[in-house]
Amino acid sequence: MWETLSGSIYLRFSNPEVYQTLLKEHEGKTTMSTEEIEKDLNRSLPEYAGFQNEEGIGALRRVLTAYSWKNPELGYCQAMNIVTAGLLIYMSEEQAFWLLEVLCDRLLPGYYSSSMHGTLLDQRVFEALVQRCLPLIHDHFVEVDVQLSVASLPWFLSLFINSMPLIFCFRIMDCFFSMGPKVLFQVGNNLEGLDINKPFLRLAILKINGEKLLEIQDDGAFISVMRDYFNSLGDPAHPNASDSKARAITNFQELLLVAFREFSVITEDTIASERKRFRSEVVSTIESFSKRAAVRNLKATGQFSKDQLGMIYDMLFKAIWEVPPTGIAAGVVASDGRPETRIGMNTFRMFLSYIVTWARDEIVVSNAFQQRVQREAADHEVIQRLFYYWDRNGQGALSFQDIVIGLDGVMFNDLMANIEWFFNLHDKDKDGSLSKDEVLQLSESLLFIFRAERGDGYLGAVSRFMTNAFEYGDALLEANAESDENAPTPETISSTHPYLSLATFRMVVLADELLESFFDSDLSTSFKLGSTAAEPVPESNLGIFGGLLSTIVTEENKKLFNKFADEIGKTMGKHTVDHRPSLGKTREIALQEPKAREQLLSMQSRQRSVSSVSSTGTSSKANMSESSTSLPNMSSLTEKPPIVSPAAESTLSLSPAVPLIPVIERKAFAIDEAKDDDEEEGMYAIGDDDEDEQMMEEVDAFLEAHDSGLTEEQKANAKDLLTASPMK
Repeated sequence: MWETLSGSIYLRFSNPEVYQTLLKEHEGKTTMSTEEIEKDLNRSLPEYAGFQNEEGIGALRRVLTAYSWKNPELGYCQAMNIVTAGLLIYMSEEQAFWLLEVLCDRLLPGYYSSSMHGTLLDQRVFEALVQRCLPLIHDHFVEVDVQLSVASLPWFLSLFINSMPLIFCFRIMDCFFSMGPKVLFQVGNNLEGLDINKPFLRLAILKINGEKLLEIQDDGAFISVMRDYFNSLGDPAHPNASDSKARAITNFQELLLVAFREFSVITEDTIASERKRFRSEVVSTIESFSKRAAVRNLKATGQFSKDQLGMIYDMLFKAIWEVPPTGIAAGVVASDGRPETRIGMNTFRMFLSYIVTWARDEIVVSNAFQQRVQREAADHEVIQRLFYYWDRNGQGALSFQDIVIGLDGVMFNDLMANIEWFFNLHDKDKDGSLSKDEVLQLSESLLFIFRAERGDGYLGAVSRFMTNAFEYGDALLEANAESDENAPTPETISSTHPYLSLATFRMVVLADELLESFFDSDLSTSFKLGSTAAEPVPESNLGIFGGLLSTIVTEENKKLFNKFADEIGKTMGKHTVDHRPSLGKTREIALQEPKAREQLLSMQSRQRSVSSVSSTGTSSKANMSESSTSLPNMSSLTEKPPIVSPAAESTLSLSPAVPLIPVIERKAFAIDEAKDDDEEEGMYAIGDDDEDEQMMEEVDAFLEAHDSGLTEEQKANAKDLLTASPMK
């Protein structure tokens, strides 16, 4: 009858070989779920003789194991063994397997999941109804700090099988399968000809035992009162009554009578309304618990606090909500056999846009009516590099632990650590050196990060970095070639051969003030934990339509209104689009001339490396074009070599017998520009007097030609000014 009323008989006939196939395919395999099943087998209905021998335990093991393989996401949850054992008393293994499928998926969704959200929701509804219908008991429980869930939660999970004697709980299960999940709250029946609505059974249990419950002081006493009551359900409710019919009424019948009469006002609509009211609260509680569990289970937390780890968790699951994982990331199983939350590349892009300022495009759009900020996740090779750099185990998906370790490796770095981190990020083969191709890819990454910065300063910094990197790299190759005939030269080295070491890369970066500032502070601070919403435009800039828009229209209508407002703004000539700087530097950074500290090589070495830089730039033109679509061409910035001071040339001019050694000059100070008095006099004394006299004559001639003279009145006024007394 149970499988007919529930509809599981249809599944059994539609899938005749599924149960046996699952057992054969996974025979001998173990998971975390199978290990948990083995622990609970001997604790399943110990009072029933059929589960005290190997035959009954073996049947229970096979049903639970087969279901854990069919639904690995749910696997196994405690109390499933008790319900399944109750089913096997009246059903075959295959019948019990398919009825368990209907219970977990349709009749009791969420009851046996890892979070048990369905059970917790109904438990919260039960507590609210106790507060409404039995306020004295509720207030007493609050006063003595007794939790209803201590006794009532097992009632939900085991369908009363583990609480009442089997003869009574099976009567409740008959109603459950015939009328659905509402029986967990309501039991409909006719008693002595009375047609009563479906009352609340659990409330009746508490009401009947009200006097005893008002005397308890702790959870243990509460459990003891309930256990004694359930064990006496078959006893006469009124053994001393004079009426024989009254003496024949058992405690179980009295329970049904009180439930029907006292709590008939509790209807299906009441339960549905209460579930809707508490759903968000329960979900929030579960999420908070899951967050605490995930943070607690981290093996390495780095320098993050618990609050910061919670922020990372929130942003991770917000990204999962926006872009659900697919493919490999959707089916990852942890080492303990349980499904593990991991994200793929697309979800990672969304997550990174919440954390990193340069991983998103923020556009401020202004028109005739409003000013708003639009945010989109950016896409570039450096983001893909970061994904695989954080994928320590090479699984093609990132876990919460991988993300925490990855963020810890960059957010708390100092200058030198950031330079090394960025170097290792682009060292794809992990050989400790960058090839020429990897140097170009690193430059493209810098261009991508600086794409929204104002002014040409950062663009010039990348240009100088490329020039210095290739010149210095070639100089080192030439020095090595002089001592080793087999060593490659700048002309023969391939684009994939090790070219630039970490020490050399660090030296080139420190030669530029902007790059040094970026690695010193800007890189780490571009990773921000906090609100994932786009920073709003100040309220004073929104206008009347913007304020109205934010209060009365939906998100979909906002998009339509924004599109309409943009078109009107374009027509009126008041539509502007501005990109927010990724590094937060709102002022323009001007293109700077190279300074003395940037001169790493002598002029001779620069001339020898020009051909190498040109050939490398030509071969990589296709790679650079993608990154520089929105920026000026880099070749225009590298054509003019940096200026080398005469003092630097004389210092670096070495005899042919001495190998060329790159030299870094210190930063020029103001005292270097100071001159002695004799030097200043000599400086001013040097010149061509004839040229100065000729220039003055030309100026006088120009003034005479364009001087129309003063009028008589103006001359008189001027003469009065000469004789006027000073003002007091």
